[in-house]
Amino acid sequence: MLKLKKFNTDLEKEWAFVRDMPENENGLTNSYNGVSKQEFEEKVLPEMLKHERGEDLPDWMVPETMLYLWKENEIVGQFRIRHYLTDALKNGSGHIGYFIAKEYRNKGYGTEGLKQTLQIARQIVPEDEIYLRVNKDNPASLKVMQKNGGKVVGDDEGHFFVRIPKKVECSEDCFVRKCQ
Repeated sequence: MLKLKKFNTDLEKEWAFVRDMPENENGLTNSYNGVSKQEFEEKVLPEMLKHERGEDLPDWMVPETMLYLWKENEIVGQFRIRHYLTDALKNGSGHIGYFIAKEYRNKGYGTEGLKQTLQIARQIVPEDEIYLRVNKDNPASLKVMQKNGGKVVGDDEGHFFVRIPKKVECSEDCFVRKCQ
């Protein structure tokens, strides 16, 4: 079973996951690649907590919630929700960024993780749509977005821009399926 949890749940496993994430893969950056455990506990974690609250943010950042996707006792992915959009985010990476560790890819974890992230994002973001961006050379991630209701609304040289409705359209069996 896959469960999305906020960061600061299991420091040892979160540190190892962040330490091993690439610095930049498919557009998701990780400035903490290779970080020591001590630095993670003393600098990175407090910084993440401040960023979520919107404190001490660089001018280009907005508050961001960090989540980890767990499969039993292992972290398989990281999901980030940017609380609102600036013009740069609107025309760039959007509300949600995510990373699934290589050994867990192509198993449906990205699709389920994004589904759970969208449930949280719909409660946070003020815009009517959830904005995402995906590299054109990453068709697996585009498929994850499309399985979660994403529609390509534009592109540039290297990216597709995807929108997912904030409100989910429910069919007649909505009450049975508990659409949200």
